[in-house]
Amino acid sequence: MLKLIRLEMKKSKIRRYIKSAAFCNLGILFFMIVFVFIDKMEGASIFADYDEAFLAVDVLVRVTFTIFAAVLMSGLIINEYKNNTISILFTYPISRKKLIISKLLIVVIFTFVFIIISNIFVNSALLTLNIINNFIPGNLSMTIIKENSIKIVMNALSSSCISLIPLYFGMRKKSASTTIVSSILIALIINGNNYGFSLNSIVAIPITLAAIGVSIAYLSIKDIESKDIIS
Repeated sequence: MLKLIRLEMKKSKIRRYIKSAAFCNLGILFFMIVFVFIDKMEGASIFADYDEAFLAVDVLVRVTFTIFAAVLMSGLIINEYKNNTISILFTYPISRKKLIISKLLIVVIFTFVFIIISNIFVNSALLTLNIINNFIPGNLSMTIIKENSIKIVMNALSSSCISLIPLYFGMRKKSASTTIVSSILIALIINGNNYGFSLNSIVAIPITLAAIGVSIAYLSIKDIESKDIIS
């Protein structure tokens, strides 16, 4: 399976996605810095404390890479079905299930890893900037870092599974745009903040949605060995 994943990554030119993800990180950081300085100029503080700062970064990162996962999934799977190039792959003496599983694993692993990396990068940059401008009230302790690190990892795990949900809509229409639009709606609904409240803050919701994402992935490959790929 690892060899198959490596081959799929090479075939899909994963480096271009990595470069795009790096630019996304810079975009998130730029967005955060702009808002920090706007509030600073107005004499206000964008964050109430360090917990709120970590949460704001994590939300932006999760929204970004839930959508990015849909883009990756479109390139790896949806467009293959749309253009019927998947039929060429299925002529290889390799299990169809293994081929699709390897593609889905790339999406999940990529999303999980980059949510973690992005949080580390953006938070590190903001904390460094905070030393100079002091825009986050309070003191940063190891307890705050540990607690938020655990939250980031758990959110990354759930988001990487939730990112599989758009597969259902994309496969129904064989449409990359449908996949991406559905991922945008899902990301905004789950992570939208309404007076300090978001659906993601209710633990049962991201867990349930993650389970739905995994179930969709399972159902998409369950009968793939006998299913007509044109249907």
